[in-house]
Amino acid sequence: MTESSKKQQLYEAIRANPFISQQELANQLGLSRSAVAGYIAGLIRERKLLGRAYVLPDRRPVVCVGAANLDRKLRSTDTIALRTSNPASQSESFGGVARNIAENLARLGTTVALLTAIGADSSGAALLDHADSLGIDVRGALRLDGCCSGTYTAVLDRDGEMVVALADMALYDRMEPAYIDARQAQLAGAALVVADLNLPQDTVAALAHQARRNATPLVLVAVSEPKMARLPDDLSGVRLLILNAGELAARVRRPLPDDAALAEAIREVRAQGAQDLIVTRGARGVLVTAGDGIADLPAPPVDVVDVTGAGDAFAAAVCWSLVQDKGNDDGSADLVLACRRGLHLSALTLGVPETVHPGLGPDSLATEHPPLSQD
Repeated sequence: MTESSKKQQLYEAIRANPFISQQELANQLGLSRSAVAGYIAGLIRERKLLGRAYVLPDRRPVVCVGAANLDRKLRSTDTIALRTSNPASQSESFGGVARNIAENLARLGTTVALLTAIGADSSGAALLDHADSLGIDVRGALRLDGCCSGTYTAVLDRDGEMVVALADMALYDRMEPAYIDARQAQLAGAALVVADLNLPQDTVAALAHQARRNATPLVLVAVSEPKMARLPDDLSGVRLLILNAGELAARVRRPLPDDAALAEAIREVRAQGAQDLIVTRGARGVLVTAGDGIADLPAPPVDVVDVTGAGDAFAAAVCWSLVQDKGNDDGSADLVLACRRGLHLSALTLGVPETVHPGLGPDSLATEHPPLSQD
């Protein structure tokens, strides 16, 4: 076997498993470890590898950090009456903000890794198996004994609007800064890191610190008004913060009765270090920072089947767009386009009962308003 063919075999082995060790490569290819080290050094010099964790330049992943839950939906078959029994239908699916974003991205053809926490139970095993079947790298997940995997139970009215949701997500408090530090190489090699605010505040701050140090874009996605307390005071290192109007009000600790008040709050939070903000307003569309201004983008009309997952679809499309497009020097035009794509995918997700649209494919967001497969 020639030196060139040995190097190519080693390169293909790393493509199949970017986290394989040098000893594993040596055993697999029948080489000495020193020979493997030499070939890797050569591939790095040729820029076929980017160094630590053998990151491949054409396969840098989006790393999603946060919740992966078992979602239960209870949908009333009639008008909901409080403090009594209501007839309903039930369904179960895989959910969690970070996991939902990861699935959307994987179906869009993006290389994705998911850093989450699961319990030692059948739900956790099923969550990881499902993600793995979609091509999501879950090898970095935190596996915890003595606790249950996360659950999210939503009660929907007969029109599909959420009435109340109950979340058991205490295990994500175990995703401490030490967990993030142990995965520095994976995070440093990411094309983009997107994290939800189910994480502890210190962990969010650690992600922002790593983003500043490694110049890796960081997107933070809010999950609820109470969990806005998990957002650090200093937002330096945050490329983009995605939140709704109520969550923005929680951040600035005052009511925001109109768009003028929202715009003032956006400027205030931006001054705290975040490069850009997107504020979602449901059927009224989104506000997004665009250079020194704020763009107001309307939402397309849609017949709502189920609201679950629509916000995560929006965030996923925005992240996909940021990774795909190089953009202008100030990034403003790309972020507006990213939001248009997000609104489109969100509307499509609102129109199906699934949390993630099953018709998504690699070409689904190739244009601003692309068709989806109906398979």
